Amino acid sequence: MIRLFDTTLRDGEQTPGVSLSPDEKLEIASALSDIGIDVIEAGSVIASPGERTAVRMIADAGLRAECCSYVRALPVDIDYAIECGVDSVHLVVPVSDLHIEKKMQKTREEVFSMAMDAVMYAKDHGLTVELSGEDASRADLQFLKTMYTEGVDYGADRLCFCDTVGLMTPERVGKEIPPLCIAPLSIHCHNDLGFALANTIAALHAGASCAHVCVNGLGERAGNTPLEEVVMALQVLYNEKTNIKTEHIYHLSTLVSRHTGIARATNKAIVGEMAFTHESGIHAHGLLRDTRTYEPISPDMVGRSRRIVLGKHSGKASVETALADLEYHPNERQLQAIVERVKELGDQGKRITDVELMTIADSVMMLECSPIITLRQFTIVSGSNALPTASVTLLVNGEEITSAAVGAGPVDAAIIALQRSVSATGDIMLEEYHVDAIHGGTNAMVDVMVRLRKDDQVLTSRGARTDIVEASVEAVIAGMNRLLRGKYDERSTDTS
Repeated sequence: MIRLFDTTLRDGEQTPGVSLSPDEKLEIASALSDIGIDVIEAGSVIASPGERTAVRMIADAGLRAECCSYVRALPVDIDYAIECGVDSVHLVVPVSDLHIEKKMQKTREEVFSMAMDAVMYAKDHGLTVELSGEDASRADLQFLKTMYTEGVDYGADRLCFCDTVGLMTPERVGKEIPPLCIAPLSIHCHNDLGFALANTIAALHAGASCAHVCVNGLGERAGNTPLEEVVMALQVLYNEKTNIKTEHIYHLSTLVSRHTGIARATNKAIVGEMAFTHESGIHAHGLLRDTRTYEPISPDMVGRSRRIVLGKHSGKASVETALADLEYHPNERQLQAIVERVKELGDQGKRITDVELMTIADSVMMLECSPIITLRQFTIVSGSNALPTASVTLLVNGEEITSAAVGAGPVDAAIIALQRSVSATGDIMLEEYHVDAIHGGTNAMVDVMVRLRKDDQVLTSRGARTDIVEASVEAVIAGMNRLLRGKYDERSTDTS
């Protein structure tokens, strides 16, 4: 069984621009524990008083996962870790001459002595110790092996090989890792040259028993080895087991993305927006016959669903399937007309949302859709001395409703206010939010795409304005109008 040591809350939080509150760190830690992570590196206790508060909260939360703190080979770090009540320490010691001489301005002998003293000190205080060689991929291998061997003799429970700037290759890993497996060995890789996943898998194959990972591949510079990719690669390609409940991967990924403010790359493996999204007519046609034709894994394995988006590459089969999902049942002539309009929009460079498809279908099939929601007005207050606040007035089924909300920003406040305004009619959740500038400049037209959920119904919708708040409000109201119609009316016409 491969163990997983998650460093999202330490190395992941070192992503430039990311700063998590103690409550946010606790929420993420709880999700990590629930999904099956073995060890959670809750933070670096020397960083700040707030960081120690967060680590203490996680340590006291009674989570299933082991709670660990990053520490240097200094008594003050270890004392803070003890005060915070952690189970273990990730004791990181520079081992390359570059780091020892240039960063530490010490000798090998001095660093070695500091490391052994720190191991003994931590063990004397009842902590599990994972002795980690920083910049191990550029270290003298004999010195590194001596550090590890003596470290185990002094009481270290586990060892860790750090490819700190992502310079390893799978070939080197296969040669250098086996002699270092003196005790349970972890592999900690960075993705500077795109080799983090490959090196991690190679190290596990060569004898390492634990992988250090970050949700969504967060981390300094190009990031760390992504949790989701390691888990699924091990399971699908190597038939190796972990404790991870894979069906919760996407939820965890979304939670981390929301709290860190770091969006996932559109084409990110496993958790990216396009990972289980198809447009090409050939691909969609194959999927409709057998999903294995163009999907290496089933999306429900990681808590996702398949999505067929429409554009100029879409064929009749995929358009018909998308319409059926929305409870539209056009006859053959109407279907052909809808396909033609979809392709026309696609030729303009557009990806058609569910609401746009429904509008096209309503028009072709001559169906009427009366809006449930009409926007009367909205007001946004935002500035350096005020929390972003939105006030929204809507007509909802003919009744005027005004709601107000504060948010992380003006868009967030506006969307929360909209959700409150329609809450009596139905709870609508925002699942995804994406914005693109259509052209450059401060007066750029922005294209906002949202994905909304009501119960088991999910719709995508779009708004385009020069004002990002207006575009967001337009997109959300368009989607809400469709969702709040309840179960879609039977949308079919006489095919005789």
